[in-house]
Amino acid sequence: MRRVVSIGLVAVLVFAVIMAGCIGGGNETSSPTSGPTESYSIEIYTGGTSGVYYPLGSAYANILNKYSKKETGIKIEARAVTSGASVANAQAIGDGRAQAAIMQNDVAYYAYHGTILKAFKGKPVKKLRGIAALYPETIQFVVRANSPIHSLQDLKGRKVAVGAAGSGTAVAAQQILEAAGVWDDVDKVYLKFSEAAQQLKLGQIDAAVIVSGAPTPAIEQIAVQTPVRVLPIGEDILKKLKEKGYIFYVAQTLPKDTYKGMTEDTPTLAVKAILVVSADVPDDVVYAMTKLLFNHVDELRQVHAKAKYISFDTALDGMSIPLHPGAIKYYEEKGKEVPSDLKP
Repeated sequence: MRRVVSIGLVAVLVFAVIMAGCIGGGNETSSPTSGPTESYSIEIYTGGTSGVYYPLGSAYANILNKYSKKETGIKIEARAVTSGASVANAQAIGDGRAQAAIMQNDVAYYAYHGTILKAFKGKPVKKLRGIAALYPETIQFVVRANSPIHSLQDLKGRKVAVGAAGSGTAVAAQQILEAAGVWDDVDKVYLKFSEAAQQLKLGQIDAAVIVSGAPTPAIEQIAVQTPVRVLPIGEDILKKLKEKGYIFYVAQTLPKDTYKGMTEDTPTLAVKAILVVSADVPDDVVYAMTKLLFNHVDELRQVHAKAKYISFDTALDGMSIPLHPGAIKYYEEKGKEVPSDLKP
């Protein structure tokens, strides 16, 4: 009889251990029964080490590690991960490899809705949630300073590098040139930024479309010997894009000293780099992440010049996917009105 009881007790203990493992997972998360989160581990997917995403993501991870327990009561253990940037980051959120990421707001839109880009057609990433818009990634239609091209309409019949095939840049180029009514009349060439810059310098193309933080190093380098200009993109084009549902574009003005060859400030458009998170991350963790982002934005500004654009006032400008409830709570507590279309 004692042996039967012992065997039964062992079975019960084994079952309890298995169930604890299934329920516990890798993070302690908030629930109606477990209460507030005590600790949480996240991997933040960024980009290549030579870009902007990685240094900013690394600095943000350091902020979470350094201040989270003291300022929010939740110990957030964060690590920045290099990646293939926006498309790869959205996929990593979708399959659970990443809990947070930095990406372009247009790519986030395509991923969430499962549209436009081949990587997401029919495969929407519905786990994507926004925390904040960070800084503009400028859309630059670049020509040589001595070029007779002065407007988007002047690109008719011209050879234009519209970005790498299948890239977000190529999609943006098409959307903007369609809004300008000249897409079908442009001789399109599909090139990466570095290739486009060199061909522009050599006169092998008439214009290059670049979507990147400005000044973009590839263009800066050629402008030393071959001065350049950026074509203006006005409010009329932005209005047409918004009417077509492309909510992720924002207006921007490039200062005249952005590149050698520019002689006046130039209106253009931009998409936004945004900080995103998985819908699976608990609300109180995302609330803490949002709070720490703005509490310590000065530390981000010491790491990269682009962080000067990170601001509570512009945190929702260009946000193209629903916000996480934890971020919504932070904004509303601080008195910011959150548009209904950004609430999941």
